[in-house]
Amino acid sequence: MTRLSVNLNKAALMRNARGGDRPDLSRLGRLAVEAGAVGLTLHPRPDGRHALDSDVAALAAWLPAAGHELNVEGNPFEGPATHGDYAFPGFMALLRQTRPTQATLVPDAQGQRTSDHGWDLTRDGPRLRPLVAELRAQGARVSLFLDPDPAAVRVAADLGADRVELYTGPYAWAHARGDAEAELDRHRAAAETAAEVGLTVNAGHDLDLGNLAPYLRAVPGVAEVSIGQALLADALVMGLDATVRAYVEVIQTAHDAA
Repeated sequence: MTRLSVNLNKAALMRNARGGDRPDLSRLGRLAVEAGAVGLTLHPRPDGRHALDSDVAALAAWLPAAGHELNVEGNPFEGPATHGDYAFPGFMALLRQTRPTQATLVPDAQGQRTSDHGWDLTRDGPRLRPLVAELRAQGARVSLFLDPDPAAVRVAADLGADRVELYTGPYAWAHARGDAEAELDRHRAAAETAAEVGLTVNAGHDLDLGNLAPYLRAVPGVAEVSIGQALLADALVMGLDATVRAYVEVIQTAHDAA
């Protein structure tokens, strides 16, 4: 069955707006996994606008030992950088230090507001290949962030990835318009190709309580969804425990109906 990873980036954004440690990401993370999430996701960026390298280290110190997964997302080509008083160590350096359960490699450019496209593996595949091998050798499961393109999925398998994360933003927008069938067809084809070449499928971006179940019913074999902004927005109204449980229930209902 599909499992839920809760992305805490927006909670970190709130904390950073005022400084200090409120909200406390580790406390929120413990509440989320106690409510049924398989683990937590962070996407640290070089400008330090939300999740920081120290947040990754703090979650890495307890999350896997407690039987839960830490998924760290980011661009592996981002090296050390300084923005104001924040010193980013570089994405690969951070992964070498914290050794997360899963590394999701994402082609974000500096200053990009949010992830909005998958890898161009024709261009970037040769540079990704040794990094994928290094991360797998240190024990991480490696996922590549892709648009739902069967050809790209095949290349991801050739590069040695364990998983692909299908970018669901355009699907979510189409669902909001009431016209999601074409996007679902694209994702279904990508997921079927992943199964053919031995890859597991994750999915993420703009998934919420309304569009998650239709997606899971239509797209086979989704192992994990990473959800942040919508889930935390719901938690402002419902509370975090009730919200995580609601997402887990949607996932369960979608699988029961499949």
